[in-house]
Amino acid sequence: MTSSPALELDCRDMRCPMPVIELGRHLADVEVGEVIGVVARDVAARVDVPAWCRLRGQEFAGEDTAADGVPRYLVRRVS
Repeated sequence: MTSSPALELDCRDMRCPMPVIELGRHLADVEVGEVIGVVARDVAARVDVPAWCRLRGQEFAGEDTAADGVPRYLVRRVS
């Protein structure tokens, strides 16, 4: 995934389940079709973000890294 997210959430210092709570809180901040990046050090986010997408009917668009090397989980808003 090479395109930049429309919105990047800094969840670096948040522990489970806060990154997905933040994701849910900010989903409406982007248009349908746009991507939100969730930057999180918490290892649970690797499982939690895709699971949240399945439960909420959104698209998990993959994982890359933020500029500082922290994992970034990409979610495309589909509804």
